[in-house]
Amino acid sequence: MTDWNEFKIVLAIARAGSLAGAGKDLGHDQSTIFRWLNAMEKRRGVQLFDRAPGRYVPTDAGLQMVTAAERLEAEIMALDRSITGRDARLSGKLKITSSETLAFRILNEVLASFRREHDGIELELLVDNRQLDLLRREADIAIRATRPEEGDLFGRKIASTPWTFYGSSAYLATCGRPTDLASLSRHAIVGWDSSAVAAASLWLTKTISPHAFAYRSSSLINQLMAVKAGLGLALLPCYLGDLEPGIERVLEPLDELTRELWLITHKDLRNTARVRAFFDHVGGGLLARRALLEGGSPRTAAATD
Repeated sequence: MTDWNEFKIVLAIARAGSLAGAGKDLGHDQSTIFRWLNAMEKRRGVQLFDRAPGRYVPTDAGLQMVTAAERLEAEIMALDRSITGRDARLSGKLKITSSETLAFRILNEVLASFRREHDGIELELLVDNRQLDLLRREADIAIRATRPEEGDLFGRKIASTPWTFYGSSAYLATCGRPTDLASLSRHAIVGWDSSAVAAASLWLTKTISPHAFAYRSSSLINQLMAVKAGLGLALLPCYLGDLEPGIERVLEPLDELTRELWLITHKDLRNTARVRAFFDHVGGGLLARRALLEGGSPRTAAATD
């Protein structure tokens, strides 16, 4: 077996558990993945996956191929990072991942400033609340609300990011203002969809009565707009809520929900010229907005690079 593409297909199916998921990862439709898998199994004379209800599960032969594919992928990614890490050009593509709230409220302004200085660098922003894998080069740089724990990652702490509840002025005038956490359950609460596993969502489920939830959404931006429309109170990062006209904080920031915002890359890429330029310029631009990120008054938060 010498075709890396075959290993990629098997690895994608195993990771996604479905042909549709593998097709999405590889940029092909489900029928194409199905045809390739059948052809592979026919050529090799072996079944690589059991077709369990709603899921593709690797057979023993499939698991052997998955294990080999993971080793190959790790070697290829390490070689790619090593070569890229020697790149001294201030040009090329940078793939960045960020949460939707940071992208919506702050990041584009900083990226625009970066592009004015480095117009040879093409930016691709993946707005995703999942933590994309930097070791597998799903992104070159991550701006995420967690401290990097993997030993192969390099990071720079930008700020602490507090969260609290917000409501619209119209809602608070009609329904009153909660005085503490216990009184929140007497209000209409805007929350996450039932399948969400974000820390804020789990905290809401544990803290707020299920009968208080009036509206749910998988998007924090949509939750913000729901608050603005008067649907209820929502738990939001302060940098998102503080700049939105027509809504206001109803409680002090909640210490147990404060997160750390980090700028992260793989250590093999940290000395690449375009990555280093991004850390210097975008990291500096975010640090200039630390007052806003940390829940200070928007009027005192820096707004220049």
